[in-house]
Formats: sequence, structure tokens, C-alpha cells
Amino acid sequence: MGLLNAVDLYRFYHSNEEETLALRGVSLEVKAGEIVAVMGPSGSGKSTLLSCLAGLDEPDGGYVEVMGQRITRRPEEERAAIRSAEIGILLQSGNLFEHLTVEENILLQMSLAHRGDRKRMNDLLNRTGISHRRSAYPEELSGGEAARAGMAVALSTNPSILLADEPTGEVDSETEKHIINLFESVRNERCAILVATHSETLASYANRIVHLRDGMVVGG
Repeated sequence: MGLLNAVDLYRFYHSNEEETLALRGVSLEVKAGEIVAVMGPSGSGKSTLLSCLAGLDEPDGGYVEVMGQRITRRPEEERAAIRSAEIGILLQSGNLFEHLTVEENILLQMSLAHRGDRKRMNDLLNRTGISHRRSAYPEELSGGEAARAGMAVALSTNPSILLADEPTGEVDSETEKHIINLFESVRNERCAILVATHSETLASYANRIVHLRDGMVVGG
């Protein structure tokens, strides 16, 4: 049994009389110490899948289990508690609150999970290579620095599961390599990692690749 399990997920969106089938019976699992890459063209359902896995969105059918706990169709307060305790989330952008410094963003995430740990914060700042930018605000960071700061926030609570949505989509090759090295390090710490990506380079480091097309798994 994986740390993260999705069973037969369906997600529909309605606009007037039109219905969009974003997910059609998607099932997958991610085990401790494993990287699973989800690949597919834009509109294939990757971001919708990650939202359902994180409990940010509710599937119309099927369910998600996190660390053996069903997260689907529970009150938002309970989903948020599981999410903050067990899941780190790294998006392509928007990982940082603009009115907080890098250090304050990390400390806020730790506080929400009741896991304040300045030693871990300092370690993460060093591992991500942005210790010298700890007092900077997001608008003062380069794209690569913002991506690495987002990684530090996502890892700040020492999550059992890391979900990443196109984490290298807007960074240069040097930053992509740095992020991949961090993924490798976290995998060695037995974290379960699921990453949605278009990057063949990033996907080459995965234990498995799951291909999505039109909301369905077509390989993996």
C-alpha cells in the first residue's frame, strides 16, 4: 500500500450546457521513497489530479487516501489538517505570500502544521541555496530563487508526501538541476513524490511515469 493512493477518480466540470470530463477513472499509488511522474499534454487533467490528491478539490467519483486516511469527502477543516501534517505542495508559481519574506513564508507554513523548527528552516535555506535571500520578499527574487524558495516552503514541515505541479516549467536548466537534486535527496529520506511535468529531464529521474490523456491513464 502506498503512502498516497487514488482509486477510480472522476472529476466533471459544467459550464452552461457543456460538460468537461477532467478525470475519467484515474487510479495510482505512490510509495515511500518513490518518484512518480505524471505526464501528458496541456488539458490532460494533470493539475486537476494534483488538486484532488491534495484535498484542494473534491472528485465527483472515487477517493484518495493519504497515509491510510481517506481524505475525500471529509470536512475542509479535516482535509486541511491532514494536508498540513502530511503533504508538501509545490506549484509552478504562487508558492509564496507576497507580503512575507522567504523566512517568514517558511515559518508560517511550519506554524500552520504546528511544527516550528528554526534549525530545519536554516537547513532548508542552505539546501535550497537561498540562505542569503532569507530576508527578501518574493518580488525581489529571480525566477530560480522563487522556485527554490517554494521548494523550501513545501518541505518545511518534513512531509511524508510531496506533490509538485510543473516545478521546473519556468526555470533555467541550472535551477532545474538543483530542484532535481532536491527531489533525489527527499526521495532518499523516504518521502513519496508525485510530480506533474512536461520535462523529459525531470521525468527521467522518476521510478515510474504515468501518462494522462483526456483525463485517462494511458500508460504507467
